Amino acid sequence: MAVESRPRVASGFRLQWEPAQQCHVLLYPEGMIKLNRSAGEILSRCDGASDVVTIVSQLEEAFHATGLQDDVLAFLAIAQQQRWVEVA
Repeated sequence: MAVESRPRVASGFRLQWEPAQQCHVLLYPEGMIKLNRSAGEILSRCDGASDVVTIVSQLEEAFHATGLQDDVLAFLAIAQQQRWVEVA
């Protein structure tokens, strides 16, 4: 996925916060995927309007970190392979 891409949660999936589990989950007709904090934070910003550069910038600001682009791109590549995200 390129940094100019505008990822979004793929159709057929719904991202939501699950209070009982204290984490984000991806819901789909056959089940649920429990996400770790990093995955939840990334996917919650995949709205189809924000490009990867913007998502990385938001994450770096929120977590007072730098150099997250490679990690975000690596996760998005996995998420795209799993068909959790698609490019808008």
